[in-house]
Amino acid sequence: MKGILEKRSSMHHQLQQQRRQSDNLQAQLSRIEPLANLGLISAMIAHEMNNILTPLENYARLSLQHPEDIQLHQKTIEKTAFNAERASKILQRMLDLAKGHSDQSSWTEVRKLVDEVFGCLARNFAKDRITVVLEIPDGLQVWCDAICLQQVLMNLILNAREAMLGRPGQLTLRAGQTPELTTLEVIDTGSGILPENLDRIFDPFFTTKSPSQYGRTGTGLGLAFCRRIIEEHRGSIEAQSRAGQGSTFTLRLPRPQ
Repeated sequence: MKGILEKRSSMHHQLQQQRRQSDNLQAQLSRIEPLANLGLISAMIAHEMNNILTPLENYARLSLQHPEDIQLHQKTIEKTAFNAERASKILQRMLDLAKGHSDQSSWTEVRKLVDEVFGCLARNFAKDRITVVLEIPDGLQVWCDAICLQQVLMNLILNAREAMLGRPGQLTLRAGQTPELTTLEVIDTGSGILPENLDRIFDPFFTTKSPSQYGRTGTGLGLAFCRRIIEEHRGSIEAQSRAGQGSTFTLRLPRPQ
């Protein structure tokens, strides 16, 4: 009997130790999680700033190459000011995300959103032998944080462009709606995504890009950012792709009732 009581006491003592260790680990995780989240947000901010600063550099170089063209100077200054304002706003939105309060949604015309994204990019898709097709009904609106959704579209468009560089291609932006949802699709005819990678493309820091003559190594943050923003909108983002035949990214955003 004494031996049984001693074993029970020993087991009880071990359980208490395990509970204390578990509580200590949980406390450590609670302290680490905000830091990890902050690190991810910081990396996303750097990624998105690069997307905006690259066109600013292009506009500045274009202006310097044509010192005699006053109209071009005026246009590049206007574009630079517009993109600088966007950079400030997206930085603030990302900081809001880190704080957990980011909802600044309103009704916005989809066509206006898309036109402004292409205006910000400072890239001539025709020179890349890419045909841009917009299938967006006039007046179609989406309930969103316009700055954040534009940044999502910018990431998807830039990815589509990279996937098609080096050969003729078509980039299609399509929009539609139901009483419950607004749907946006970004469709390319590029290199596509391998099936084994399709489930991982939205994971932070996962990338299939490698250095090439067309671009730099990917950071694996663009699509993670897209998913984060769409989920903040209480929507969804998914990808369909076939290697060598192109990809379709579909955004579904709820419409307030």
